[in-house]
Amino acid sequence: MELNKLTEMELHYHVERLQGRYVECIDDDRLEQWPDFFTENCVYKIISRENHDRDLPAAAIFCDSKGMLEDRIVSLRNANVYAEHNYRHVLSNILIKDLKDGVISVQSNYLVMQTKTDGATEIYNAGKYVDKIVADGDVLKFQEKVAIFDTHLIKSLLVTPI
Repeated sequence: MELNKLTEMELHYHVERLQGRYVECIDDDRLEQWPDFFTENCVYKIISRENHDRDLPAAAIFCDSKGMLEDRIVSLRNANVYAEHNYRHVLSNILIKDLKDGVISVQSNYLVMQTKTDGATEIYNAGKYVDKIVADGDVLKFQEKVAIFDTHLIKSLLVTPI
């Protein structure tokens, strides 16, 4: 896919489709497929708005390769103990900020609701994604995905990707 040959509408369509498929994968608990949304050399980070704004490095989750993402899912499935839950993402305001040297800079808002086995649903996490997206053949992939959360209190263990 040659990004610079796409119209603005075509580019937005492909970016929005990537974002939608990404959250669908998480919401449908197909987490073994989640790393496939990333390039081999990637960054995935979940960080508080406070730390991000102050340029502090401490993140709730930090992975700097696709291998680390795969290890995270293996650990989640086999080693972690956590309350069973489901996520439901709501995305909005997907904005392409820039396209330079084959890298699409994108910002979008997210809201994650969590439903536990008792059936109660609550807002789990809210914030914005700041992404760097590149073409990998005919598909778009995340080179960098940073979830900057506004939520000051995360009520349960953060184990599932945002």
